[in-house]
Amino acid sequence: MRSTRHSRYNINYHLVWIPKYREPMLVGDAAGHLSEIFRLIAEKKGIEILGMEIMPDYVHLFVSAPPQYSPSLLVNWFKGISARMYNYWYGRDAPIRWTNSYYVGTAGTVTSETIKKYIEEQRSR
Repeated sequence: MRSTRHSRYNINYHLVWIPKYREPMLVGDAAGHLSEIFRLIAEKKGIEILGMEIMPDYVHLFVSAPPQYSPSLLVNWFKGISARMYNYWYGRDAPIRWTNSYYVGTAGTVTSETIKKYIEEQRSR
């Protein structure tokens, strides 16, 4: 159980998104840099990263966030801030660009099969 000044909560989200055109570009140094950037964003915004998986063609975060943050706001922060920071620091040759779409699920209702299904659906777009 976590708490803020005015609330106690246990809210966990699975967040998944992919690079534009499903490019398998999140490997090596890019994955390491993004991992650092996601941790910086979480620290600054008061979000706890419970799990993180950066695959060549998708990002999966499992986070705990205070109740005042909507899931769409969390995704916008992680996608928007990470793209700007990565592209400013490292992306001169291969900038990171995310699709507009994402998957979000709450803990207890999401299985790995649901996440895999979402990722497979993105391949057909």
